[in-house]
Amino acid sequence: MTTGVDRQEAASSVPHSQEIGDDPPVATVPAVDEAPETQPVPWRHRHLLDVDALTRPELELVMGTTDAMREVLARPIPKVPALRGTAVTILFYEASTRTRVSFEVAAKNLSADVVNIAASSSSVSKGESLVDTVRTVEALGADMLVMRHSVSGAPYLAAEVFGGSVLNGGDGWHAHPSQALLDLYTLRGRFPGGSLEGRRVVILGDVMHSRVARSNIWTLTAMGADLWLCGPATLLRGFEAWAARGAAGRRFTVTSDVDAALRDADVVMALRIQRERMASGLLPSMREYAARYGLTRERLRAASPDVVVMHPGPMNEGVEIAADVAVDPRSVITEQVTNGVAVRMALLYLLAGARASARPEPGA
Repeated sequence: MTTGVDRQEAASSVPHSQEIGDDPPVATVPAVDEAPETQPVPWRHRHLLDVDALTRPELELVMGTTDAMREVLARPIPKVPALRGTAVTILFYEASTRTRVSFEVAAKNLSADVVNIAASSSSVSKGESLVDTVRTVEALGADMLVMRHSVSGAPYLAAEVFGGSVLNGGDGWHAHPSQALLDLYTLRGRFPGGSLEGRRVVILGDVMHSRVARSNIWTLTAMGADLWLCGPATLLRGFEAWAARGAAGRRFTVTSDVDAALRDADVVMALRIQRERMASGLLPSMREYAARYGLTRERLRAASPDVVVMHPGPMNEGVEIAADVAVDPRSVITEQVTNGVAVRMALLYLLAGARASARPEPGA
């Protein structure tokens, strides 16, 4: 297989999430009905730009806080005043439904003041730079910035100039941290004790162009899953080299043999074919891809009878996943969308807690 630039090297040109303090947090779930500044919140990250900086205890803290947010969402009025007075700006340079709407719903459920900005209808269309846009948003009172951008590393640049907290809603091919965390949360609810240790998880499809796959590699391997990446060789470039080196202790299997990958799989996550990002010549045709790698009921017979079927959306039904598989009783695709709100509520709360703990005491 041709060796390309793997995710570790690609991310080396941008800094990790800025951290507050040096010691890893104790995974004690905060009381989410209360404002984060009224209690110690064991979260050390000012920004969430990727999941590669998160320790396993921090992943457990996100999961536990999400449990608390799920309890809030189950109430007759699914809202708490925790972020009242906090201004959250959602700035998306790419089209989105699930991520953008779930962040908006999450922020409103926490009683934050929410502003939505679509780049196509902002001064960006007149040539305003990213840095100028971020500075303008901050000048207008934003405390937290949720951002999606087509260029890998753009949220890292925003974090350098923004005085509040930046939460990456997806950047280029690089990372999609909140998606990986909601995928992890969804899976934990499907296995006894919430453990993924030794569970065979297959990510199938256009791995090379997938920010979802890259972030999921970090969370799933951190939690002990037996991770397999599968797809055409042209869409796996660089991952074989990364897997062989075991970079940062992350070990997984890379193969183009779909039958071998799906054998006894506990989880299969189909990835969307990234038509808008693909260079010509990587695949002979969509029809051939569907015939060789599309997730069908016939192929699922090789997996565990209780296999969990996932897809980050939006789906190209009949290409990477068959329509009947998408609605199969073993599918958790709709559950992923629902869990996205609770996970994003948890992330906004924890980031607000880190900001509050870093704020100097009055008179200091």
